[in-house]
Amino acid sequence: MAHAVSMPVTLTGRYGRVLVAALALAAALSLPSRARAQELTIEIERQGEFITVNASARMQVDARIAWEVLSDYGRLAQFIPDMKSSRVVSRSGDRALVEQKGEIGFFFYQQPVDVMLEVREEPQRRIVARRIDGNIRDLETRYELETSDAGLRLDYTGRFTPDFYLPPLIGMPIMRRIVERRFRAMVDEIVRRDALARGKPKP
Repeated sequence: MAHAVSMPVTLTGRYGRVLVAALALAAALSLPSRARAQELTIEIERQGEFITVNASARMQVDARIAWEVLSDYGRLAQFIPDMKSSRVVSRSGDRALVEQKGEIGFFFYQQPVDVMLEVREEPQRRIVARRIDGNIRDLETRYELETSDAGLRLDYTGRFTPDFYLPPLIGMPIMRRIVERRFRAMVDEIVRRDALARGKPKP
């Protein structure tokens, strides 16, 4: 096994300050969230040019409420972080065209995102979407709902290729934080609406 060699490095000037900030940010974003670890799981990794995502959550909620939230495309921007707009361009039966605009980033890095999705629904069970235009290439996502005695399980899988530059040092930590925030926001909205439907405040 090779041994790492340590060398002192002195960072000065604007470049040094930016690099130190980037290192600190990457370390902070990679820390696990203990408070959230028991509520949901998220895995994100780079496979060649693709970024793949697998996320899941268990909730004690009505499956019909969860479906209403997942398929509420016109109001996603009201509760999904950094999504500026989401609108249904057209619909035919269980298929729809959905346009979404927003941005991804953290601190000093921001990147606009504009995508048109072809969405296919299997009511109460599954939503599959793929990109047909925009600056995220090869985008394919899937939400699935499964009920059991343990409650409702929501699974999300996705694969995409950013059609823009991702900083090599902090790109993946940024993407993980974005995915986590958005998936958690979806889960929180499902729980909130379920609590309203049951006539009790969200705990």
